[in-house]
Formats: sequence, structure tokens, C-alpha cells
Amino acid sequence: MKLPHNISRVEAFSDAVFAFAATLLVVSFGTGEDFSVIQVQTTSFITFGVSFFVLVGLWSVHYNFFRRTNYMDNWIIALNAVLLFVVLYYVFPLKSLLDTWTGGMGLSFEDFSSLFQLYSLGFLLIFLCVSLMYLRAYKKTKSMKNALQLLFYTRHFAIYVGVALLSICLAKLKIGLQFALPGLIYALLGPLCYWHGITFEKYHNSKIQ
Repeated sequence: MKLPHNISRVEAFSDAVFAFAATLLVVSFGTGEDFSVIQVQTTSFITFGVSFFVLVGLWSVHYNFFRRTNYMDNWIIALNAVLLFVVLYYVFPLKSLLDTWTGGMGLSFEDFSSLFQLYSLGFLLIFLCVSLMYLRAYKKTKSMKNALQLLFYTRHFAIYVGVALLSICLAKLKIGLQFALPGLIYALLGPLCYWHGITFEKYHNSKIQ
């Protein structure tokens, strides 16, 4: 007998994982030798703040998926589990990357390349899972209006995957690494997503909200 899926349990577990990831960011701060006072430097505060709000952004993407569809099956549960697994590790290479920009951690040119690759791989895997979750829900949705919305976000987050892949290639080949081109390339997300939104709405003659 096939049992119905409980979406609220999946969301509750996911929220717990995101909360745990935020906790890991907090405990990554250094402490004094007597462990009595937390030594929070300005650079550490900046990297923590950026990492935290990136985590909030990822949580928002995850939250919106469950607001846009009520469909749930084992495939979505599996993809969601992979997404959460990557999120737990994603915050650390991101924080290390930010530390190099704020002077909190020195890295060699080779290490900098590896860190960019690791960061972009995490970014790629997260949004690949999101895109595939939308694709799965799209294929199982019978409502035409809702299906178009799910298709839009499937392609929208596929753009994130493509840009991350480009960043990995640039970092691997060490192209523009001296001025952080593998990171700056993410600025393409704005115009690419805008272009996709315009062309999708024009082609389907429907407004996605």
C-alpha cells in the first residue's frame, strides 16, 4: 500500500537543517585562550553576515518551492535531501572565500582556484537540485497555469547551474583568477534571468508571479 507523503514533515526537517547550518556559522567564530570571551573581529563579522544572509537566501528559495506546489514524491524527497546535505557544507567554502577577500585568511594562487571550484560546485549542486525539484513537480502537475509557473522556475534555476559551471571552468583554467573573474561571472545571473523572464512571458503569453 502506497502511503501519502507528509509535506509538513519534509519542511520541518528542512528548516531544522537550515537552522543547524546557521548554528555552524556561529560556532566557527574563534574564541580566546581562556574560552571566556568570544573574539569577534570586524572581518569575521562581515564574513559571518554575508554567509548568514546567503543561507537565508537559499532558505527562501527552498521555502518558495513548497509554496508554489503541493506535489511530493520520493524523487523530490531525495533531491531535497541532497540539497540539504550540500547546504551544510556549502557555507564553509563560502566563508573561507569571503575570508580571503577581507584579508582574514591567506591562500596561495592554487588554493584560491580550488576554493572557487569548491564554492561553484556547491552552488551548482544546490540549484541543480532546486531545478530538478521544479521539473519533477512540473511533470506531475495537471493545472496548466501552475505547470507554466513550475516550468518557468525550472529554467530559471537552470540558468544558475549554467553560470556556476562556467565559473568552475574559469577557476579550473585559472582564467582571470587574479581579479576574481570566476566570482564576478555570477553578475551574469541578473541579465540572463531578466532575459529569460521576458522571453518566457512573451512566448507563453502569461505572467509568472
